[in-house]
Amino acid sequence: MNTEKVIGVLLLQHKLTLAVAESCTGGLVGNLITNIPGSSAYFLGGYITYSNEAKVSLLDVSEMTLQKYGAVSKQTVLEMAFGARQGLNSDIGLSISGIAGPDGGTSEKPVGLVWVGFSTENIQTAQELNLRGNRLEIKQQSAQQALNFLHRTLISQIGE
Repeated sequence: MNTEKVIGVLLLQHKLTLAVAESCTGGLVGNLITNIPGSSAYFLGGYITYSNEAKVSLLDVSEMTLQKYGAVSKQTVLEMAFGARQGLNSDIGLSISGIAGPDGGTSEKPVGLVWVGFSTENIQTAQELNLRGNRLEIKQQSAQQALNFLHRTLISQIGE
């Protein structure tokens, strides 16, 4: 069974809902989740917030956070996940922001740096990823790794 199907089963069993906020993946995470028949029972929707302006206006990410830490940071993805959860009134918020390349990387934040955030009423956590490949490969890996992170975090919080 693929990761998105397992996530769906867990969310259904525990009567939990999910909302996503995506930047570098441009909707790939939501696409993978909605490939599963019946996902409307637990997936409320998502935000594609590619620009900083969209992160601020749609997810209530602080402009100060973006200025201090940048769009690709633990702090930003935590605020994105919280904003998605609050905005769609879901139990869980999942977010992702990264640098897919081929441009945009720096020595501190190279191409392939991706942060994934997770938010519930009681838990805020994030994971840093350092991926390799071309732009499309990094986007696809990012989406899959976000789902893997969601799965691991769900298991650690609610069990199987």
